[in-house]
Amino acid sequence: MKRSEINKALREMEAMCREQRCWLPPFCSFTPEEWRTLGREYDEVRDCMLGWDVTDYGTGDFDRVGMALITIRNGSRALPEKYPNVYAEKLLYLKEGQYSPNHFHWFKTEDIINRGGGNVLIRVYNSLENEEIDRASDVTVHTDGRTYTVPAGTRIRLTPGESIHIPRRLYHDFSVEEGTGAVLLGEVSQCNDDNTDNRFNPPVGRFPAIEEDEPPYRLLCNEYPASNG
Repeated sequence: MKRSEINKALREMEAMCREQRCWLPPFCSFTPEEWRTLGREYDEVRDCMLGWDVTDYGTGDFDRVGMALITIRNGSRALPEKYPNVYAEKLLYLKEGQYSPNHFHWFKTEDIINRGGGNVLIRVYNSLENEEIDRASDVTVHTDGRTYTVPAGTRIRLTPGESIHIPRRLYHDFSVEEGTGAVLLGEVSQCNDDNTDNRFNPPVGRFPAIEEDEPPYRLLCNEYPASNG
């Protein structure tokens, strides 16, 4: 991705958060220059990959395949004594016309909540023993206290305020219902590790290679410099 695309996505997500009155923690507003001055008191942000995240999943076509995210809180499965949180929370921003590819998680379960804006469509499939997509069996769905069964590949429509529970190994993807506009999603889950806990099908990338065509507006969660001491 071009840095200019990333900067634009971050500003758009900031605007959406303000519109939905979803206020962000202070570290989301630190500039790249400020990050170079910060000491070990912010190691939790660095080590748990809190903060901004933008991905095009390696496609080079962010406006069609991609999303912007913020990890607000997280623990660490690798450093549980230092960071004992067993939960994570994210915000996800998806524009109309964008798509987040089909995947499941080996470790974490999560709830996806529509926090405001348009309607999100989440397509669900079970997985087979060999981790391929089960395109035949019905899927048990849990949405806001309701449990029901749908055919494989059904798109679950979430309007603002509605949510869905995503158990381990349940394939799911995201898109926005046409004509409803951009959506701000919440994700509440077990500890999140985007380096090891995403099984995309078909395989895609997770963190983009960046073409530096302008200075960064914010640093992404995998770009923080080491502590200055």
